[in-house]
Amino acid sequence: MTDQRRVIARVLSVATDHPDVEEVFERAAKIDPKISIATVYRTVRLFDEAGILDRHDFGDGRARYEERTDDHHDHLIDVQTGKVIEFNNDEIEDLQQEIARRLGYKLVDHRLELYAVKIDDGETPA
Repeated sequence: MTDQRRVIARVLSVATDHPDVEEVFERAAKIDPKISIATVYRTVRLFDEAGILDRHDFGDGRARYEERTDDHHDHLIDVQTGKVIEFNNDEIEDLQQEIARRLGYKLVDHRLELYAVKIDDGETPA
């Protein structure tokens, strides 16, 4: 692995958000100003194909990435701000397993993305 790929890997591994390639490039360039956007694109594609990253499309027209881990989580996306909130919910996980079972399947993987708008302070949640 080249030094520039190590920088890109480090940027992705410490990211607490879901950066797109341009954001990865900006962060990596602060560490190594010699990194080109083309290098970041190639490296991110390589990491994605190798299963090191998860690629997401949260409906904003940008591919966004996060380091793949064994810890499963789902996403809630604020459609007004673009903020992505990771969450875990055992009831949802159990329900998904049960739905697959009722339909005659064993669930082997899934991805859940909820798109939402913030509730106004005066609005009562349902």
